[in-house]
Amino acid sequence: MPYRLAPWFVGFVLLVIMTGFWASYFGASEAIPLAFHVHAISSMTWLVLLIVQQVVIQRRANELHRWLGRASFVLFPFLIFGFVMIINLTAGNFAAGDGPVTMALGPSFGIGMGIAIAAYLTLFYLALKHRRNVKLHAGYMLATPLILFESPFSRVMDAYLPWMNVIGSAFPQSILDTIAISDALVAGFALVLWWRNRTHGAPWLIAAGFAAVQGVVMWFAPVIPAIPAPVTLALGIAAGGAAAWLGWEAGKTPARRAAAAAG
Repeated sequence: MPYRLAPWFVGFVLLVIMTGFWASYFGASEAIPLAFHVHAISSMTWLVLLIVQQVVIQRRANELHRWLGRASFVLFPFLIFGFVMIINLTAGNFAAGDGPVTMALGPSFGIGMGIAIAAYLTLFYLALKHRRNVKLHAGYMLATPLILFESPFSRVMDAYLPWMNVIGSAFPQSILDTIAISDALVAGFALVLWWRNRTHGAPWLIAAGFAAVQGVVMWFAPVIPAIPAPVTLALGIAAGGAAAWLGWEAGKTPARRAAAAAG
């Protein structure tokens, strides 16, 4: 099986999430908005699912791997739902004028989350479409943690590794500095993986592209108009479900597609 070290790679992303969000979430004493709980639970469950899937397929437990894959049809829309909840929370805080940092960076955060959602939808769709090509399927699924890496690592950088901020903007733009640098690291890592296996490296090239776009766009993000929360939540869960369905259908063999159409 490809990517035998993948469980360690995904586990490292989990560790970065725990470290980056320890002060603001895991170790926080004040009340945490529901959106953060949904986002945290869905994102970390997704990473755990990837670890377990990789372990069981390496042990040739193919049937269990298939059942876990079916579970992703439920988890993935929930994952996108959590992302959209964070966008809506940020938009609500921005509309309420909740502090200078939110007013300065709220649009950037919203746009960045939107790009992350687009990346997830693309990667999951392609993972399902190419589910009969082991190397491509594994690559697309394992590229999704790269989309999660930027947010916690930018916080790790700000709290523990300030020397990594080579851009050096004044606060609060310095927050976007750490995000841009984190995205640059993700893009560089993905490009290395693509270069090492260009035959099946498309997942990493796509992930690198999304990371680069996210870092640049967030740093120069324009102000965007607010969208009603029910609309964005509905679009988020619908998009997650659509990516799962379309990817599954695209990955069917021609014979099965023809049989389904005839029936």
